[in-house]
Amino acid sequence: QVQLVESGGGLVQPGGSLRLSCAGSGIIFSFYVMGWYRQAPGKQRDLVASITSGGTTNYADSVKGRFTISKVTGKNTVYLQMNSLKPEDPAVYYCNARDVRTGYEYWGQGTQLTVSS
Repeated sequence: QVQLVESGGGLVQPGGSLRLSCAGSGIIFSFYVMGWYRQAPGKQRDLVASITSGGTTNYADSVKGRFTISKVTGKNTVYLQMNSLKPEDPAVYYCNARDVRTGYEYWGQGTQLTVSS
């Protein structure tokens, strides 16, 4: 059974930093593109960042230079380091795992980020 469990969300002041974690079980990271998505109220779920099994990263323009995705394959964990947080960053952040062999995707339950002074 595949599980993705996010953690690390919370309240942070504008300009602050936070790191999200996603622990995966039941999957082999080598076969997956791991990603972080976010969804604000009333908006669609959008890709924030992704990382391939080879370590190639991709970022939404809105977070380039501020967010960093990384992973520790041996721990089956992917991270999203978020710096210089802005008022437009609050959302529920979801971890995603896409099987490169089948295209099937798994989602975590989401973790809330709030940016407020």
